[in-house]
Amino acid sequence: MRPLEEREAMDYRKSAQEVLDNVGGADNVVSAAHCATRLRLVIADNAKVDKEALENIDGAKGVFEAQGQLQIIFGTGTVNKVYEEFIALSGVEAATKAEVKEVAAQQQNIFMRAIKVLGDVFVPIIPAIVASGLLLGIMSALNFMASNGFIALDTNIFIYKIADLVSGTSFGILQILIGYSAAKAFGANPYLGAVVGGAFINSSLQSAYTVASEGVQTMVTVIPGVYSFEWVGYQGHVIPIVIACAILAFLEKRLHKIVPEMFDLFVTPLVSVFVTVLVTLVAVGPIFVWAENAILGLIQALLTLPFGIGSFIVGLFYAPTVVTGIHQMYTAIDLGQLAQYGVTYWLPIASANIAQGGAALAVAFKTRDAKIKGLALPSALSAFMGITEPAIFGVNLRFFKPFIAGCIGGGCGALVCALTSLAASGTGVTGIFGILLCLAQPVQYAIMFAVAALVSFAVSFVLYKDEPKASEQA
Repeated sequence: MRPLEEREAMDYRKSAQEVLDNVGGADNVVSAAHCATRLRLVIADNAKVDKEALENIDGAKGVFEAQGQLQIIFGTGTVNKVYEEFIALSGVEAATKAEVKEVAAQQQNIFMRAIKVLGDVFVPIIPAIVASGLLLGIMSALNFMASNGFIALDTNIFIYKIADLVSGTSFGILQILIGYSAAKAFGANPYLGAVVGGAFINSSLQSAYTVASEGVQTMVTVIPGVYSFEWVGYQGHVIPIVIACAILAFLEKRLHKIVPEMFDLFVTPLVSVFVTVLVTLVAVGPIFVWAENAILGLIQALLTLPFGIGSFIVGLFYAPTVVTGIHQMYTAIDLGQLAQYGVTYWLPIASANIAQGGAALAVAFKTRDAKIKGLALPSALSAFMGITEPAIFGVNLRFFKPFIAGCIGGGCGALVCALTSLAASGTGVTGIFGILLCLAQPVQYAIMFAVAALVSFAVSFVLYKDEPKASEQA
């Protein structure tokens, strides 16, 4: 008899071989990587993939496609061993998760690549926004309790003053953060991007926050009697900064090619930054300020339709946008609303997507299949923590009716958001811990969470039925 360790290794090898066989062989695998729980493959021809066979491989807990990748769930501690065997069997060069994402992105259409760029710009900023947003939520809750006599709050103590300082910092330098991140995403010098972002909130410009009360104080003439622009900063705006950094990257890359090396160090940064700021302030910026205001205005108009109809529609279709990858752009909406309104009404609707967890939990309770139960229960718990992809792709989409139930629950949760005017002080945290961004309205958040989860659970429990096995059909 073989030693236990060897038998386990051969099991992983067998699973890896079955994966390879059912994705069309090594020639059909463009790239391979793994994360904590999933084997991630970029496939050349998806028509050669047998998903049903993949789902029945020993150790596989689910199969789905997302963002140009075929992802097979094996679970923590197993996926890395299957991956090692897969690499050895296929001869495919091992890649990082980021490299696989990049390869997958190259196979997507222009629209999805643009969405990915927005994700690359805004996702790295989230920790900074979370830090200030959570603290801002705590400060708002403390001030609310103090103003209503629930607690005595001394606003002159040093801890309060420092907390108040930190809570607004990320939002005060948001354009600099975006400039750095966007320049990096576009392949430009990120420090030049930070300078560009800082230029648009320079104190020499009138603060955009004062325009509503004071009006535009200065108009700068470009062509006398023909064209002039407002000498106003870009506080409250995010998209114009991204566009400016795209211009910066375009200029910097070309200047590196044509400027002699001995002059490149000072000519390229100077010309790149100056021309970028000039073109943006004079021409490009006003166009995208108008476009951004129009988009945010339309979104807000939708969310504030009578009786919460608009929010219900957004919540209903939120999960399908996760499936397509469009949700990567939603951080831009959050940041835009935070910059303009001081809160985001979009994030609570994103939190309502925990309804997919309620739907998956119903599957876990109702199924008699141990493998499905073993996948559905942890996927549901993950969704309640704010990570909905395992529930969506591993369980609900696979059986479809639970996915529809999750969409209905998400719509009902979003409806509660509208009816209670639920708003968040930051972005990046959803699920159970999203309440920390809504400390000024904790009861409303809890009601939204409960409605989304219970409605989806009930609908999924009614609709879901185990698929009959082949032996039962015979």
